[in-house]
Amino acid sequence: MTEIVLMSDPKVAAVPVRECGERLVDVRRGGALLVDQRKSQDSAGAFVHLREGVLDRLLTAQAQLPRGMRLLYVEGYRPPALQRHYFDEYAARLRAEHPEWAAERIRSAASRYVSPPEIAPHSAGAAVDLTLADDAGRELDMGTRMNASPEESAGACYTRADGIGEEARCHRDILGTALSAAGLVNYPTEWWHWSYGDRYWALQTGAEAAHYGPRELD
Repeated sequence: MTEIVLMSDPKVAAVPVRECGERLVDVRRGGALLVDQRKSQDSAGAFVHLREGVLDRLLTAQAQLPRGMRLLYVEGYRPPALQRHYFDEYAARLRAEHPEWAAERIRSAASRYVSPPEIAPHSAGAAVDLTLADDAGRELDMGTRMNASPEESAGACYTRADGIGEEARCHRDILGTALSAAGLVNYPTEWWHWSYGDRYWALQTGAEAAHYGPRELD
């Protein structure tokens, strides 16, 4: 298996950002995407925003899906303060469960599930958490629930994890094929997390710099 580069890896933080200034847009415009509401309260509605270039690529990916399947959008933009809260909360849980772990190990382990705030793709409007649904909006089998932690899922949340069913593997492959063809990259510890234009994307694609850096929603 190819070694996974975690968000906490110094190589990610070392990627320069050349902010292009592209706006954050509401993904509900035009009604082309199915938008789930489970994250609406956490971010006071900010979750429905993405950089315009990321949304365009999602719509391109959706057009490549087999008949009867649609993307189900769950979360995009995440305010920096909320990202910090998520990261600190998960790190504290790991620290309580593993008091013998050094601080750097806690940071690394936490980054499998929540990106360190200073480089988080979600806070740049560059990342999206999403899954597949049928035409009626029912979620398809992806092997784990959306946002299952490595501990909860025994590692099945990893995109290429062994031990998930054949149908779930097929669905993950369909999702990955469409999104990759549209130019997005996956974070391999989370089958649902895809991004474009952020530092992780730049590192994985060999781009000289990221297009998008963290920002506040206007």
